[in-house]
Amino acid sequence: MHLLLSLVFSMFSFWLHVSLHFLNPPRRGPAGGGGGGTKSMGFGGLEPDRPEFHFCLCHCGPDSNPRRNYLISPNPESSSSKLGSLICATMDQKIISLAAEKTADRLQEFLQSLKDNDLANLLQNQAVKGKAAGALLRAIFKGSPCSEEAGALRRLKIYICGIHLVESGDLQKEVASEIIGLLMLEAHNFPGPLLVELAREFVGAIEEGSLTNGRSLELLPIILTALVANKENLAYGKGVLSGEECKKQLINTLCSGRWDRQYVIQLTSMFKDVPLTAEEVEFVMEKVLRMFSKLNLQEIPPLVYQLLVLSSKGSRRRALEGIITFFSELDKQHNEEQSGDELLDLVTVPSGELRHVEGTVILHIVFAIKLDCELGRELLKHLKAGQDFSNNICPFSIALLLSVTRIQRYEEQVFDLLKASVVKSFKDLQLLQGSKFLQNLVTQRSCVSTMILEVVKNSVHSWDHVTQGLVEFGFILMDSYGPKKILDGKTIETSSSLSKIPNQHACKLGANILLETFKIHEMIRQEILEQVLNRVVTRASSPISHYLDLLSSIIMYAPLVLQSCSSKVTETFDYLSFLPLQTVQGLLKAVQPLLKVSMSVRDSLILVLRKAMFASQLDARKSAVAGFLLLLKNFKVLGSLSSSQCSQSIGVSQVHVDVHSRYNSVANETFCLEIIDSLRRCLGQQADVRLMLYEGFYDVLRRNSQLANSIMQTLLSQLKQFYEPEPDVLPPLKLEACILTQGDRISLQEPLDYLLCCVQHCLVWYKSRVMPLQQEEEEEEGFYQDLEDMLESVTSRMIKSELEDFELDKSADFSQNSGVGIKNNICASLVMGICEVLIEYNFSISNFSKNKFEEVLSLFMCYKKLSDILNEKAGKGKAKTANKMDSFLSMKFVSDLLTALFRDSTQSHEESLSVLRSSNEFMRYAVSVALQKVQQLKETGHVSGPDGQNPEKIFQNLCDITRVLLWRYTSIPTSVEDLGKKEKGKSISLLCLEGLQKIFSAVQQFYQPKIHHFLRALDVTDNEGEEAEGSVSHRAAFQIRQFQRCLLNLLSQEEDFDSKEALLLVTVLSNLSRLLEPSSPQFVQMLSWTLKICKENSWEDASFCKGLMNLLFSLHVLYKSPVTLLRDLSQDIHGHLGDIDQDIEVEKTNHFAMVNLRTAAPTVCLLVLSQAEKVLEEVDWLITKLKGQVSQEILSEEASSQATLPNHPVEKAIIMQLGTLLTFFHELVQTALPSGSCVDILLKDLCKMYTILTALVRYYLQVCQSSGGILKNMEKLVKLSGSHLTPLCYSFISYIQNKSQSLTCTGEKKGKAPAVATAMARVLRETKPIPNLIFAIEQYEKFLIHLSKKSKVNLMQHMKLSTSRDFKIKGNILDVVLREDEDDNEGTASEHEGQNKEPAKKKRKKEMKCLS
Repeated sequence: MHLLLSLVFSMFSFWLHVSLHFLNPPRRGPAGGGGGGTKSMGFGGLEPDRPEFHFCLCHCGPDSNPRRNYLISPNPESSSSKLGSLICATMDQKIISLAAEKTADRLQEFLQSLKDNDLANLLQNQAVKGKAAGALLRAIFKGSPCSEEAGALRRLKIYICGIHLVESGDLQKEVASEIIGLLMLEAHNFPGPLLVELAREFVGAIEEGSLTNGRSLELLPIILTALVANKENLAYGKGVLSGEECKKQLINTLCSGRWDRQYVIQLTSMFKDVPLTAEEVEFVMEKVLRMFSKLNLQEIPPLVYQLLVLSSKGSRRRALEGIITFFSELDKQHNEEQSGDELLDLVTVPSGELRHVEGTVILHIVFAIKLDCELGRELLKHLKAGQDFSNNICPFSIALLLSVTRIQRYEEQVFDLLKASVVKSFKDLQLLQGSKFLQNLVTQRSCVSTMILEVVKNSVHSWDHVTQGLVEFGFILMDSYGPKKILDGKTIETSSSLSKIPNQHACKLGANILLETFKIHEMIRQEILEQVLNRVVTRASSPISHYLDLLSSIIMYAPLVLQSCSSKVTETFDYLSFLPLQTVQGLLKAVQPLLKVSMSVRDSLILVLRKAMFASQLDARKSAVAGFLLLLKNFKVLGSLSSSQCSQSIGVSQVHVDVHSRYNSVANETFCLEIIDSLRRCLGQQADVRLMLYEGFYDVLRRNSQLANSIMQTLLSQLKQFYEPEPDVLPPLKLEACILTQGDRISLQEPLDYLLCCVQHCLVWYKSRVMPLQQEEEEEEGFYQDLEDMLESVTSRMIKSELEDFELDKSADFSQNSGVGIKNNICASLVMGICEVLIEYNFSISNFSKNKFEEVLSLFMCYKKLSDILNEKAGKGKAKTANKMDSFLSMKFVSDLLTALFRDSTQSHEESLSVLRSSNEFMRYAVSVALQKVQQLKETGHVSGPDGQNPEKIFQNLCDITRVLLWRYTSIPTSVEDLGKKEKGKSISLLCLEGLQKIFSAVQQFYQPKIHHFLRALDVTDNEGEEAEGSVSHRAAFQIRQFQRCLLNLLSQEEDFDSKEALLLVTVLSNLSRLLEPSSPQFVQMLSWTLKICKENSWEDASFCKGLMNLLFSLHVLYKSPVTLLRDLSQDIHGHLGDIDQDIEVEKTNHFAMVNLRTAAPTVCLLVLSQAEKVLEEVDWLITKLKGQVSQEILSEEASSQATLPNHPVEKAIIMQLGTLLTFFHELVQTALPSGSCVDILLKDLCKMYTILTALVRYYLQVCQSSGGILKNMEKLVKLSGSHLTPLCYSFISYIQNKSQSLTCTGEKKGKAPAVATAMARVLRETKPIPNLIFAIEQYEKFLIHLSKKSKVNLMQHMKLSTSRDFKIKGNILDVVLREDEDDNEGTASEHEGQNKEPAKKKRKKEMKCLS
C-alpha cells in the first residue's frame, strides 16, 4: 500500500512540474540570437535559454531513488544541463515515435505544444552530440506542413536553424552532410514567399561576410531553382515579381555586393548549379573576373577551374579573355619589377610561383577544352580577332595555344594561327622600320618572336605540356620558311641584319626556339637531335643549311651531353655516301666537337669514310676526302704551331674536354699519319677528288705543322710525275699527261694548276712560319729545296715558252664540239692557271726585286695572250667565257698586290714597282681579280683559296682592298685617266668604282656588326686615340661626301658624261646612305643634296634617272611621307607628256629637272606608281588596325564614346595621305601615257585607291555604329574623290579604249598575223583591269550611300552617275554606217574587205568621243 501511494505521488509530481516548465516559456536571448555558445551566422537563429536557476524534474524510472527526483541546482552548467539533456532525450524519442505513426495529426499537435526555441535547442543538442539528428529533423519537417501558416513558419525557423548548425562548424562531417541533404530535399516544399526570405538571408550573410565555412552555400542553388519553379507572383521590395524575376534580382544584388575573398571559389562553384540566363552568366562572370586581382596567387587555379565549369552555361569567350588579360597584366607587372631597381627586394610575386600557377591554369583550360569543343573554338576566335593587340597575344596565351596543340582536332589550326602571327609580326616590323610616317603614328609593341622565346624560358618551370608544342612549332617554322631553291640551284643566303625578309626571320626564330628548348629541357634533347638529323638526311636535295647551323649550335653547346645520343649521329654517318658533298661538309663540320670527346663516334666515322673512299659514286669519294681532311685539321699533333688563323674556333667547353679526354697529341700523330696514307690513294682517282685534296692540304698544314714532312713529300712526288727535269725542255710541264682520253671522251685527269697552287702556298707558308723556328735538318730541307728549285725552273721555262710550245696558238681549234677543241681548252685553262700560280709565288718571294717583277709581268703576258685568244675564239655570244674561271690568286695576295701597285710610296720599291705599274693591263687585271673575289663572296659567302672560309681574314682583306680602291678612284678620276688612252675594256678607275660598290654591298650583307670597324679602316687619317669618336653616321657621311664630289664633277662634264659611272656612284651612295641614322643631321643633309640634284639636273639617261630617283625615295620615306613628292612629280609628268584631250594644252611645271620627255615615261612614271602603291599599303595597314580597335571596343561593354578619341590623329593622317594621293592620281589620269606597263599599273593602282577608300568608309560605318561620328576632313575627301577623280577615271577608260581600237586597226592594216596578235595581246592586257576599276568605284559609292544614311550627312551630293558604259543605239551614226556599207558593196571583194574596216574604225572612234 505504501509503495502504491509513493508511485502515484511520483507520477503526479512529474506531471505537475513538466506542465509548469512548458507553461512558463524560457526567456529569449538578445535580438539577432547573439547569446549562447555558438556564433550567429546572420540567419536569425534561435538561441537556447540561459536562466540563473533551472528547476528540472527527471523521471528516472521505477527503480530509481525517489529522494533524488527533485533537483534544484544553482549551477546551470552541472545539474541543469544534465537534467535538460534527459528531458531533450525524452522529447526526441517522443517526436520520432510520433513521426512513425501513419498520420501526422498527433505529431503536429505535439509540435504545436512546443516552442520553436525548444525545438531548435533540441535539434542543436542532438546534432552536436551526433545522435539521430537526421531522423529528428525529418520528423519535425513531417509535422510542420506548409499548408498551415504555423507549420510553415516553424519549418522556416527550423530550416534556418539547420543552416546555422551546418555553418557553425561544430558538427561532425557525416551529421552535417545528412542535415544538408535533408535541407536540400525540403527546399522545394516551401511556399514562394518563404523561399524569397531564405534566399535574402543567404545574400545578406554573403554581403556581410558572416559565413563561417561556406558549407551551407550548397543550399542556395536549390533554393534559387525552387524559386524559379514557383509560378506564383511574389512580393519583392516594393513590387510584385515572378519567381524568375526574383531570382534575377537576387543574383544582381549578390554580384553587386562585396564578396569575402575566402568564399569566392565556393560562390563561383555554387553558380554552376543555378539556372542562369545568358545575361546573368555574363554578370556573374564579370564579378568573378573582377575578384581575380583580390585573391592570392595560389587561389587562382581552383577559381579558374570553377570559372571554366561555369562557362559551359555561356560567355566562354569572356571567361577566356578575362583569364588571358589577367595573366598578361601580371606578366607585365612581374617583368617591370624584375627589370627595375636590383636593390629593391620587395617583389610582389616570386617568378617560380607565378610560372607554376600559370602552368596549372593552362592545364585546367586544356582539360576544359577537351571536354567542351566550343571553348576551344572560342579561344581560337578570340586570339585570331585580336592579333594586333598585346593583351591577346602574350606569353601566357602563346603557352596556352602550344598546350592546346596536344588536342588533335586543334593542332593544325593552332600552328597555322601561330605561324600567321609570327610572320605578320615580322612584316609589321619591316613596314614600321621602312616608314617614318608609320613610326610617328604607331608605337612599336613587343614582337611575337620575343614572346615565344619568353615562353621557352618560362617552360623550365615544369611546363611539360608546352614543351612538345614548342618543339613542333620550331620545326614547322624551319620547314615552312627555310631557304628555297632558286633557278640556278643556289640558295638565298643573307646576313643577320634587319634587312632580312620576314620569312627568313621566322626560320631563324624556329632555330632559336629549338636551340633554347634543347638547352633547358634534358628530356626532349634526343627527339630534337633525331629530328634535325632526319631532315639533314632526307632533305638532301633541298637547301638544309639552316638545319646544319642548328645542329652545329646544339653540338657546340654541349658535346659531352650529346655522348648519350651518339648512336643517332653514328647512324647518320651510314648515309654519308649518298648525300651531296655540300651536305657532308656541313654535317662533318657541325659534329666536329663531338669527334673530340667520343671515341666511338670518331671510329664510326673513319670506318664509313674508308668505305666511301672506294665507292663507285664520285660524290661519295669526294665526301671521304672532305671527312679525312676535316679530321686532319682538328686533331693536333704534338709540337704543332698554335695557329691563330684557325677558321673554326673551339669553345671553352671543348678545350676543357680535350684536357680530360683519353686522346693526346702523340696518339693523334699516328692517327693523322694513317689518314694521310689513306688520302695518298686519292691521287690516283678522278680530277675532282684530287682537286679537293689539293685545296685542303694547305689548311691541314697550317693547323698541324708537324705533318708538313708527310704532306710536302706527297706533293713533291706527285708534282715530279708531271715535271720535265731537263732544264732545256720546253714546256717545263707534261700537259699531255694531265689529260685522259677514253675513246671520244676527253677529260682532265690531273688538275696540275691546283697541284702547283697547293705546292706554292704550302712552300711559302712553311718558309715563313716553320723554318725560322727549326734547326737545320737535311731531311726536311731536302723536299723544301727540291720544290723551290722546281718552281724556279718552271717559272723561267714558262717565260721562255711560246704558245706554239703548248700547241695553243691562234690557229688552234678551241671549239667545244671536237675532241681537239676540248683538249685545247683544257690545256689553255691549265696554262693560264699555272701562270697565275707562278705570278703569286714570284711576287711573294720577290722582296721587291726588279728581276722578279719582270718575270711576273712576263708570266702575265703569257696569261693575257691565252685569255685574248679564248675570248676571241669563243665568239660574241660567249665573250666572257675566260673570265668565268675562278682566279688562282688568293685574296690576301690580291690585297698585297693592289696595295703595292697603288699605295706603296717607299723609295726603295719605286724602281721595281715601276715595272708592274708600266702595264695598265696588269693593273686592270689585278683590280678585276679583286672584283671577281668580292662577287664570289656575295654569291657563296666565301672565296676560293687559302683563308677563303675564314670570315675574319676575309674581312681584313676586304678592308685593305677597299682602302686601296677608294684612294685610287678618288685620286685619279676616270676623266683624267681616259685622256689620251683609248684602250679596250673598262678603265681602272671605273673598275675600282665597281669594286667599291660590290664591297659596300657585301660588307652590309655579311658583316653588319662590323660596319664601324670597316669605316674606321677606310679612314687613313684615323688615330688610335680617336677610336671612341665618330659614330657610324659620322664616318659614313665622310665617305658619302667624297662620292658626292665625284658625282658632281661627272655631272659638270656635259660632253663626256658617263652614265655607267654615274649609275655606279648613285648605287654606292645608296649603299652608304643605309648606314646613316635617319634622325642624324647627316641623313638630312644627304636627303637635301639628293633632292637638289634631282631638281637641278636634266640628264636624259633613263638608268641614271631611275637610280637617282630610287635613292631619293629610299631616303625620303625614312624622313617623312613622300606623297607631296609624288604629287609634284605627277604634275611634271603631265606637263611633259600632255593631256588625254589633245585640244587642251597643259601648263608645264618644272619641280624636278630630272623629269623630261625622255625619262617621264615609263621610267619616272613607273617609279612614282610603285611608291604610291607602297603608301596605299601603309594606309591600308593603318585602316585595318583602326578597324580592329573599333571591333574590340564594340565587343567590350565598357567602351565609351571617348574611346575613339585617341584614333583621331591617325584618322586625320590617313585622310591627308589619301587626299594628296588623290591629287596625284588626278594628274596621272589626265596624262597621255604611252601604251604599256604605265597604263596597266596605273589602272591597278586606281583600283587599289578605291578599294582603300571603301575600307575607310566601312571603318566609319563601324564608328557610327559605336556612337561616333565622321570627321570634317572625311567629308572633304569624299567631295574631292567625287569631283576630281571618279569622272576623270571614266574619261581615262575611254581614252584607253580608243587607243586600243587604233592599235588593233593598225595591226589589221599591216595584214600580218604576228602584228595583229601582238596588238590584240596588248589590248587585252591593258583593258583587263578596267572592269575591276569600275567595280571598285561602284563599291565605293555603294558604301558611301550606307554611310550617308548612318551619319545623317549627305556624302553623295558630289558624286555623278557616269554614262560612259550606257548602251545606246544612235540612229544617225547607224544610218551613216549602213550607207557606207552599201557603197562598199560596189567594189571588188578584196577592195570591199579593205575599205569596210577603215570607215567602221573611224565611226567607232567618233562614237567613243560622243559617249565620253
